[in-house]
Amino acid sequence: MAAVIALCRRLLDVAASLRWLGPLLVRLVFGYFWLETGWAKLQNLDAFTERFVGWGIPFPAASAALSAWTELLGGALLMLGLCTRWACIPLIVNMVVAVALVVIVDVGTLDQFVELDEVLYILVFIWLLLAGPGRVSLDHWLAGRLGLPRYD
Repeated sequence: MAAVIALCRRLLDVAASLRWLGPLLVRLVFGYFWLETGWAKLQNLDAFTERFVGWGIPFPAASAALSAWTELLGGALLMLGLCTRWACIPLIVNMVVAVALVVIVDVGTLDQFVELDEVLYILVFIWLLLAGPGRVSLDHWLAGRLGLPRYD
């Protein structure tokens, strides 16, 4: 039994020493996802604008461009871990608008709502907003250079 407890403690120590890896992986993968979707929307902005027209979103051309640029720039900032918390705010707003104006019309139950991709995206953005980018980020490095609190 003592060997099992020692092994569990050792595993927990290893996990604690890798605590920096979680935020880094989420930022890199999630950031790339948003960078890529924003880029794709900008490459087909006319078609993306037509979708906004079909959804009845006000100022469809401006709204489509703003949404695409938000995703592109927000994704890049997440990947770099630069202005991470600030980048999450417009990304959250972008997803709240998507839920409120587009996907909510097809939702009839709480189960359907919590299964929306956009809800998961919002939760990841909220987590990054609250937890910060982690130790392996430009935010962490800049905070150290400027004498500000670091994101450990």
